[in-house]
Amino acid sequence: MAQPTSYCEYVSDLPLDNVHRIYHDTEYGFPIESDNELFGRLILEINQAGLSWTTILNKKDNFRNAYSNFNIAEVANYSEQDRERLLNDAGIIRNKLKVNAAIHNAQQIQSLQNSHGSFKNWLDQHRGLPNQFEGRVLYFSESVLVLSDPQRGRVKFLWKYQCFVKRHECHVS
Repeated sequence: MAQPTSYCEYVSDLPLDNVHRIYHDTEYGFPIESDNELFGRLILEINQAGLSWTTILNKKDNFRNAYSNFNIAEVANYSEQDRERLLNDAGIIRNKLKVNAAIHNAQQIQSLQNSHGSFKNWLDQHRGLPNQFEGRVLYFSESVLVLSDPQRGRVKFLWKYQCFVKRHECHVS
């Protein structure tokens, strides 16, 4: 049997109750209008680094519960006690860098909301732009928009990239 050439092709033969099939049929490629849902996708992507997407999909509801239903304002105000709660939550990925990145990103997204009306507006304003914009560096590939803004400390990720959103998944391209 030939290797699937797309995620859509990959899930087409999976059982209807498979996490990938459910994700594909209910979320993948559907537009996301809500800033909180975009933030939730960012949390999932941050936590996926070094792990399988299957692991993240299996823990998705746990992430939603642990991170206040992906409420940006609430996560931005998390205390040290909240960080410890997350680091002790066996239902999510308990990595200090990833937990800290999620909280930091919520704070930075609030700043983007203030300056652009919403996180989605900010993303929409940056799609299709050349590689340099306002001192930020945008990296485009088939499925990923990466924003690096080291001078301003905007959105943080674990390695050298501070923020990434799968354009196709979130219908942001």
